[in-house]
Formats: sequence, C-alpha cells, structure tokens
Amino acid sequence: MSEAIQNSIEEITPSEWELMRIVWTKGQLYSRELIDLMQAKRSWSDSTIKTLLRRLVKKGLLQTEKQDRRFLYTATISETEAMNGSAEQLFDHLCAMKKGETLLNLIQHVELTQTDIQKLQAALTEKAKTAPTEVACDCLPNNANCE
Repeated sequence: MSEAIQNSIEEITPSEWELMRIVWTKGQLYSRELIDLMQAKRSWSDSTIKTLLRRLVKKGLLQTEKQDRRFLYTATISETEAMNGSAEQLFDHLCAMKKGETLLNLIQHVELTQTDIQKLQAALTEKAKTAPTEVACDCLPNNANCE
C-alpha cells in the first residue's frame, strides 16, 4: 500500500467510513444510488454527501468515471486493506505493553463467528511458540518501565 493511501486511511472521518462501507458492499455505484442509500441511513443533504465523495476522491480512496451524465464510483482500496491499515495505525499509538490487553478487550466485546474464533486460536497457538514472556514498554526513551 502506498504511503499516500496509508496517510489517507489515517484521515478518513467517521462519515467517510460510512460512505466507503456502502461502496465496498456494492462494488461500484452511481452517485444517485449512493446518495439514496446514504440518505436511508442518515438524514444528510445531497450536497453533504457530494462533498464527502469529493473528499474521498481527492484522498485517492475513490475513483470516479463519468458515464453520460452520471458518475460511477469505485473504491481504489479494498475494505480489508483499509480496515487493517486503520487498525495498525491505531495500534501504533498504543503502549507496546498494553496492546495485548486491548486485543483481549476487543475479542471480548466483538461478535465473532465460529470460523473467526478458530482462526484466532490457530494464530495464537502459532504466535505462542515464539512469544516473549514480557513486552518492553516503548512509551519512554531507553526502555524505561511504564506502569
């Protein structure tokens, strides 16, 4: 993923995420359909949605193609790439010692399928083979311990 796209992912607003989720779900769609679907979720004006679409195009996350008098929107990045990039960016800001706690909290509060749980268990089993007994704090210089 290019640095420009990674930076754009970091700057996606909650409103823009909602629009992107519609585009990812539909694959590609015309502006009118996108506006109608968004207005079914939120009472936003056409101009508000068009402004958000322009921002997403400017950020390089959507591309648009003019067909006759209509604009067709498609994502330039997959939903998985965007979600992973956003999660990685969030975790880059957390204390290394506390990332495991945060993951545990997420697992306890997120609805997971049986398949998700099996994959997590397999990944954790593999990770346990080389996991350290303690993760060093990275909040302060010279690996000083944080609490």
